[in-house]
Amino acid sequence: MFLAMDTVFDQCSIAILDASGQVLSSHTETGKRQQTQQILPMIDAALSEAQLKLADIQALIFNRGPGAFSGIRINTAVVQALSVAHDTPCVGISSLQAIAQAAYQQRSLSEVYSALDARMQQVYFGHYVVIDNIMQPVNQDNGEDTEQLLDYDSQTALDIPIVGNGAGLLTLHDGQIIYADIHPDATVIGQLGMAQFMVNGGTEAAQALPKYLRNQAWKTLKEQGKA
Repeated sequence: MFLAMDTVFDQCSIAILDASGQVLSSHTETGKRQQTQQILPMIDAALSEAQLKLADIQALIFNRGPGAFSGIRINTAVVQALSVAHDTPCVGISSLQAIAQAAYQQRSLSEVYSALDARMQQVYFGHYVVIDNIMQPVNQDNGEDTEQLLDYDSQTALDIPIVGNGAGLLTLHDGQIIYADIHPDATVIGQLGMAQFMVNGGTEAAQALPKYLRNQAWKTLKEQGKA
């Protein structure tokens, strides 16, 4: 059994999936910005609906970002606390990968750019391609994935669809397709986490870390003496 959660997008979303991927419980509350108050009662309700206890959960799957800092902190804190209390491994999933996976499921897209509005005239951005029904990050020549910050009005290297609420903030190629209305929930997070867990296993609570692309970008510029 796998428990998945998301508070990074403008929602509080919880899902429980069994080992075959069947969804035993799934609930999402959108737009209220009350994730701190919502998340634990929603986890309890999902476990009750699925007739499970936290001790039955094989792994805790969470959206590790990038995205809203407050949402990432809530997600991470809850997962770490539950992991320590029940000695349950954690699996962190990229918000950008989740957007790409939702686009594959909802729009049958096999290769996309994900773009999530990061405010401050920037978008969180990544490039994904489907492999065995899972959207996987496309690596750069240096072996690192393509997740990064892009300025508004940047243009993508390839003329492939852009998905996510930051899609319309970039400069498009002629005829380039965008789908801004892609909204992954905890079920998508859970599906990605299960696939990752089957290959790599999980991590202990201390290693269940958020991904703040903006902080990383700032450090890189600082180290380079450009900020």
